[in-house]
Amino acid sequence: MIYQGNAITVARGGDDIATLTFDLQGESVNKLSSAVIRELDEAVKALQTENDLKGLVLASAKEAFIVGADITEFQAMFGKGAEFLESMLYRVHGIFNAIEDLPFPTVTAINGLALGGGCEVLLSTDFRVMSDTAQIGLPETQLGILPGWGGCVRLPRLVGADNAIEWIAGGTQNKAEAALKVGAVDAVVPAEQLEEAARDILTRAIAGELDYRARREEKTQPLMLNPIEQMMAFETAKGYVAGKAGPHYPAPVEAIKVIQKGAGEERARAQAIEAKAFAKLAMTEVAFNLVGLFMNDQVVKKKGGQYEKQARSVKQAAVLGAGIMGGGIAYQSASKGTPILMKDIKDDAIELGLKEARKLFTKQVERKKLTTEQMAEKLTNIRPTLSYGDFGHVDLVVEAVVENPKVKDAVLTEVEGLVGEETILASNTSTISITRLAQNLKRPENFCGMHFFNPVHRMPLVEVIRGEKTGDAAVAATVAYARAMGKTPIVVNDCPGFLVNRVLFPYFGGFSLLMEQGADFHRVDKIMETFGWPMGPAYLLDVVGLDTAVHAGEVMAEGFPERMGSLGGEGDKSAIQAMFKNERLGQKNAKGFYAYEEDKKGKPKKVRDEAAISLVKGVAKQTRDFSDEEIIARMMVPLCLETVRCLEDDIVGSAAEADMALIYGIGFPPFRGGALRYIDAMGVDAFVKLADGLAEELGPLYAPTAKLREMAAAGETFYAAPAQA
Repeated sequence: MIYQGNAITVARGGDDIATLTFDLQGESVNKLSSAVIRELDEAVKALQTENDLKGLVLASAKEAFIVGADITEFQAMFGKGAEFLESMLYRVHGIFNAIEDLPFPTVTAINGLALGGGCEVLLSTDFRVMSDTAQIGLPETQLGILPGWGGCVRLPRLVGADNAIEWIAGGTQNKAEAALKVGAVDAVVPAEQLEEAARDILTRAIAGELDYRARREEKTQPLMLNPIEQMMAFETAKGYVAGKAGPHYPAPVEAIKVIQKGAGEERARAQAIEAKAFAKLAMTEVAFNLVGLFMNDQVVKKKGGQYEKQARSVKQAAVLGAGIMGGGIAYQSASKGTPILMKDIKDDAIELGLKEARKLFTKQVERKKLTTEQMAEKLTNIRPTLSYGDFGHVDLVVEAVVENPKVKDAVLTEVEGLVGEETILASNTSTISITRLAQNLKRPENFCGMHFFNPVHRMPLVEVIRGEKTGDAAVAATVAYARAMGKTPIVVNDCPGFLVNRVLFPYFGGFSLLMEQGADFHRVDKIMETFGWPMGPAYLLDVVGLDTAVHAGEVMAEGFPERMGSLGGEGDKSAIQAMFKNERLGQKNAKGFYAYEEDKKGKPKKVRDEAAISLVKGVAKQTRDFSDEEIIARMMVPLCLETVRCLEDDIVGSAAEADMALIYGIGFPPFRGGALRYIDAMGVDAFVKLADGLAEELGPLYAPTAKLREMAAAGETFYAAPAQA
């Protein structure tokens, strides 16, 4: 044994070929934490002192090769400043360069996922052999940073500037076939042949059949591009990527600049350029928030996994109500492999649901994600029916009928009498209390909410709502089913609007107050989109549907009269109610705050509409000018405060879950990290002062809670400061 550590062992074989194996003890995956990097340094130094070694294989004893650096250490490291980060990067460059400079040929056997730092490790060896099921990639730009351990230097020299830009700026995970095609790996073989193939390449390199020194030279020298090629590769890519990434995500364009600046340099200088750019990006709030988002996502996944472990599996599902929503749920279930019955009382409704599912499958075929045969096979997972004939064998039923408590109550009590005693019933309701819907059920412990967001196939979030009598088994099975559907479930407690709609409607309340004081809704939309929302509030209301918004507003007004009383009531006292009263329902009837025309692809395109403008002017009680900052504060403060209340009221279990729900459910700007992270970034004390100033004029919707004031006074935050690495 040449070296033995907690994560790395290096053993010498009888043929004088050494194998360095990554196998982090006590963990299910390999990751490059600070401790593992220290071990790698020691292992490489041990290799450098070994006599007469002929070659080295890098391998993994786990299912994945290396999933990347240890992201849990990032925020603490970033907090130490740019100088610390640059010196850390230089240290790691030194280790990877030492692997690249070993006096014998090296090969990596890529048996599974190799991402980020894991991919950068394997780029330092002379050759790479990949299992046909493995994937590699550099996803750092998705965290607001760029590959900092040589990825921006080695990959372009290996696969060409164009391919490297695509991989790095896109942050993609790439399958073995794609990696072989661009030259990132030298061979792709079935998993069981991986070790043999890696040794074969090494044997050929030792024998001089393969020139490993020429390979190294290629990776350590400047990228051979003439000025025209440089302009074609970099300038065009920068424009395209900037357009796609948008102004709030600087990392993809910065990565292209790093590749470009380093292209004419040898290894050391190019790596210095990369290190400087990494440190600069790591200091941004965007990187801090996106790393925080990754950590929150891990919290949500871990909680989902814990529920899944205790859940009875859902082998057969059913959906009641075969409209667009029912069809979307049926499609999602069928496409991920859980057979589903789609029940309605009318043939034309069944046809509508099937049409929706077929349309979504056809799009997958057009995008080459599925073959026609696979589509046909998956469609057989949806069985339309007008009767309850086969419901005795169903494990979970999703009720997705019209949003009306009487109709839902009738449907749920009817189906409960026709399913097995252990069958779970779940209501896809966006606002109606689960406790209320459970009142007439014989087995309320088997009932919970399962709130999908529209469109079902696109929106990642599912709220799983626990009523007063909901049992753990119902929650666990519903979470497991949502995960099997490829969704991110977040468990919340019952209240009007649950979590997401309860938080969204104060935002609409802020919008209504702005309209009342004469703000221009076009400008409000533009400012909130510039702030980072995928669409402004007026446009979002049109997409949601003004009838839906008015109905949900009434539920919220009844539930929280002090803060949200203005959201309910008859007449046209708010801009939202004025639209509804004048039968302007939004996209569904092509007129709301905007009018809608079909674009070339048949999708609704919004256009300015004078009739809508005069209706909004009709509800204005005054005319005032607002600065951009005032508009942002008036929109964001009520949303953030309601998120705080949901956490305080135990509607949601943690700050991480609250923030992820808003990002996945209503498109809260990801680079801002979520509502609670947004308060932390502003400072709880500064946020309370801002809210107090608004509450004086605008009332309880803007008033901070007593506990938030205590947090401000004590200097507390929603997220603990990261422990120093």
